[in-house]
Amino acid sequence: MTDDGTGGDPVSVGLVGAGRWARLTHGPMHAPPGPTRLVGVWARRRAAADELAAELGVPAFRQVEDLLEVCEAVDFAVPPAVQGELAPLAARAGKSLLLEKPLAATLEQAREVADAVAGSGVASVVALTRRYHAGTRDFLGAATALRAQGGPAGGQALYLHGGYLPGGFLDGAAATTWRGGPAGMLLDIGPHLLDLVQESLGPIREVRAVGDPATHLAVTTRHVGGAVGQSFLSGLVAVDPARTRVEVYAGAGEVRWDTAGLDDAEPWARMRAELAAAVREGAPVTADAAQGLRLQAVLEAVRRAADGGGWVSVSAVGG
Repeated sequence: MTDDGTGGDPVSVGLVGAGRWARLTHGPMHAPPGPTRLVGVWARRRAAADELAAELGVPAFRQVEDLLEVCEAVDFAVPPAVQGELAPLAARAGKSLLLEKPLAATLEQAREVADAVAGSGVASVVALTRRYHAGTRDFLGAATALRAQGGPAGGQALYLHGGYLPGGFLDGAAATTWRGGPAGMLLDIGPHLLDLVQESLGPIREVRAVGDPATHLAVTTRHVGGAVGQSFLSGLVAVDPARTRVEVYAGAGEVRWDTAGLDDAEPWARMRAELAAAVREGAPVTADAAQGLRLQAVLEAVRRAADGGGWVSVSAVGG
């Protein structure tokens, strides 16, 4: 029996990545006691892999294929392009996946990840952290119930972050190359907000966007069922901690949600438990690779809308 009483041996997990998020969240998440156990680390930077593996008390592997031989699941803490390259390899090797958001750097890559997961039948969990809070689940349930009562539905949402200000994600020891790309902010914080907009107002049908996908955007969304939404995302606001808020309106009233007071550790514990239950028992998960692919199609539509203006259909980009 596992330390948390779920039954069976802890699921053996290999960690891919040795950067900041691997050190702060992904690696420590599998510390005992619990339903998973870390069995090794691999990263392209050998010295970083060695250092993190020593901190976590597990071996560092020189080849990712060697890590895959000793684990049942792989936890990815790498840039989107690297995850898009390696996640299909792990899935085809029969390994379940804990995936960062977004699934990949491009929609084509994301489709390869989702197809590999579906084709191999492995479990997948996507780290859309806000979805794993109990309060978020309550809000999404209330939003769905509110819309079901009828009347025109709409919503507002925002995500304010200071990570793209000087001294943030693009500078110093915490700097990451992919976040500095032409759509860095959209790929980084966009998944968290647009996922909640989609879950609370219904699947996004088409989008319109104004601003710069690298730093800040105003996004209008039209949803299946007729709801409309307006979202603002910015990485250039000096707030600490980052702030996320979603409001849904319909004929019967309104429901609201924000990140104030949420426990940052709660989603990681739930993701760990869901991964283990999915591997051992085939249990459902909160967000999987198929949902991650649909979200990536929304991100691509937003990027195209910001670049070219006008409305862009999510289905037209492959959603």
